[in-house]
Amino acid sequence: MDDSTKHILQRLMRRIPSQMLQTMLGKWAHLSREDLHSLDFTQPKWVLTEHLLALCEENGLRVKHITELEMIYIIENPNQGMWHGFQLLDAEEDAPSIELTQFKEQFKANLTELISHVSIKIKKHTDEAIWIRVAWGDNFTKPYHLKPTYVVHHLQTPYVFVTGLTSKYKPLLNQALVLATRYGSMKDAHLSGRNLTAIRDLLMRQYQQVFPTKNPKPLQEKNPVPRNPNIEKEQAENTENRLQMACEAFGDGTLPQLQKAVYKLETKFRDNSNKTLTGREEPFRGVVEFASTNLLESLRHCVSSGMASTPVTPLLSSITQKGRNYFVITDKGV
Repeated sequence: MDDSTKHILQRLMRRIPSQMLQTMLGKWAHLSREDLHSLDFTQPKWVLTEHLLALCEENGLRVKHITELEMIYIIENPNQGMWHGFQLLDAEEDAPSIELTQFKEQFKANLTELISHVSIKIKKHTDEAIWIRVAWGDNFTKPYHLKPTYVVHHLQTPYVFVTGLTSKYKPLLNQALVLATRYGSMKDAHLSGRNLTAIRDLLMRQYQQVFPTKNPKPLQEKNPVPRNPNIEKEQAENTENRLQMACEAFGDGTLPQLQKAVYKLETKFRDNSNKTLTGREEPFRGVVEFASTNLLESLRHCVSSGMASTPVTPLLSSITQKGRNYFVITDKGV
């Protein structure tokens, strides 16, 4: 192995938690059973790394083999960076019939035609998701494997999830994906987060939704708190209505673990007591961000408990209804 390949492996070993190393290396197809048994996973990681480097040298492993180990780790632990959702538009007639082999051939052919030096790995996961690792170079330099782009796409769906993509290479990736999937274009879904499963479930509506009904059936709270019978009877109707509206707005059961929602304000300032700002021609700009370990669960609780007013404002319910967590608010609307 050359020095750059060794550096990639050393960096990867630092990223993988010690308690996961044996499992990850066991799933890697480039170490024999004897090789694995020779590794002492109770040793300090730097000692283990040196032993692993020696084994890789003996087996003649190259950078393409090391990046396979990285893919195994990232697929098993996808919450390593900021994921961004995209939506494919204007499907052609044969878009629903695209198969994995055809997609792989088209994607690689399209991207290598756009840029000379690029490394592409494609792997199908057990949940039918296609994972793509792209290390970018240019027409003069080799691919830089320390900062790859990862792409997740479910065939026969118009959704794509990307992390580690810079603005320089975004047009190239978009074009390659659009051509390989038989769509006309791809747009930003304005949905992002560190939890890939959460933004996937939100964008693809893979969570328990509750739809409005003229005669709503009261939904049962998951952990009801004992109350005074008289107070409970008096407030039962309001409680049921709040819970119904909360679940209609944000869903029922386990919700996608979205961490934040951002609202960018670009509206005219309106306050008669402040003539300085009110008289300005340019819009008033500001950013409001809601953050939580589970934002949708927090918002649902605020509404169902009466901490937030009902009906739920469209600014909040649009997170689930539109599958977005980034909004720009102008005088013309959202």
